[in-house]
Amino acid sequence: MQTIKAAVCHEFGSPLVIEQVHLADPGLGEVEVTLDAVAICHSDISYAEGAWGGHLPAVYGHEAAGIVTAIGAGVSGFKTGDSVVVTLIRSCGTCPSCAGGKPTICETPYDTVKGPLTTAEDGPLEQAMACGAFAEKVVVDQRQIVKIPEDMDKDVASLLSCGVITGVGAAVNAAGLRAGQDVVVIGAGGVGLNAIQGARIAGARRIVAVDMTEEKLEIAEEFGATHGVLATLAAPWKAAYKALGGRGADAVLVTVGAIPAYEQALRYLGRGGKAIMIGMPHSGAKAEYEPVVMAAIGQGLIGSKMGDVVIQRDIPWMIDLYQQGRLKLDELISNRWSLEQINEAIADTKTGSAKRNVILFDR
Repeated sequence: MQTIKAAVCHEFGSPLVIEQVHLADPGLGEVEVTLDAVAICHSDISYAEGAWGGHLPAVYGHEAAGIVTAIGAGVSGFKTGDSVVVTLIRSCGTCPSCAGGKPTICETPYDTVKGPLTTAEDGPLEQAMACGAFAEKVVVDQRQIVKIPEDMDKDVASLLSCGVITGVGAAVNAAGLRAGQDVVVIGAGGVGLNAIQGARIAGARRIVAVDMTEEKLEIAEEFGATHGVLATLAAPWKAAYKALGGRGADAVLVTVGAIPAYEQALRYLGRGGKAIMIGMPHSGAKAEYEPVVMAAIGQGLIGSKMGDVVIQRDIPWMIDLYQQGRLKLDELISNRWSLEQINEAIADTKTGSAKRNVILFDR
């Protein structure tokens, strides 16, 4: 047991508090990672605002990179000193989903309240999303980490842990895009930009970005969008139809958790098209569809968690693309902050103008 510094949520909707907490030593199959960087994802913000409930107090953060500093019994393939990314994908490897190549929807439960974190008084402290990376160190399962090149900057590498794999993976794995197909990406934030990159890498013919501001549409074009459409138009799907040469999209990737985006998604689709549901609305929020239309023209809705990735397969591939200059990562970072500035970084992220804000640890 050791004492580390973490940003703790004590009340939904209130600022996080920087304080000392306790971290247990790694157990069977677990590793300790001393963090260099953790990016702020909108999912962290939604959790901290109470969108999906959960135990309090809690430590959020799940998009991280650092160095392995301790190893528990039964760990193979890693050693102290390894540079790694840390993800929230805690998979058992043996349940039907894991064995079927879908570790992102592992069926084996994990109690995040009984994890390695406790308060300074040894009270319960949730390791949110099986990660708890708004802290100097984490203890996670060995299946949650992937080795990265030693010379890869950790702030850049941390983005691979969630935003990049979710966006790129949704295009390549969930949508199964083929060369020559047309795509609409709703939302040009951190995940949306990576969905655009994924569509470009998959060989999409035309990629239409839909967002609320011209500024973000311009950024989307830098990442591979061929056209931009303002979501504020009375019927943005008509502008997208025109941009696609008078046809609907083969796939629409919804990367924001806004109900209007979900309700409009099918309007962008062509016959046989599919909408990939990526963004996470608050619990209880509902969208309405007319199923007879979907049935009549063969459209579908597909949920995609974390890009349906297998991190041990997909993260090395994406690193290779980055090293070749085919996947943009450095350009995704809007700003860098210290842990003490995390509430400022969260506020900046909530403005919608940031692609990704990253917390750097001073060690």
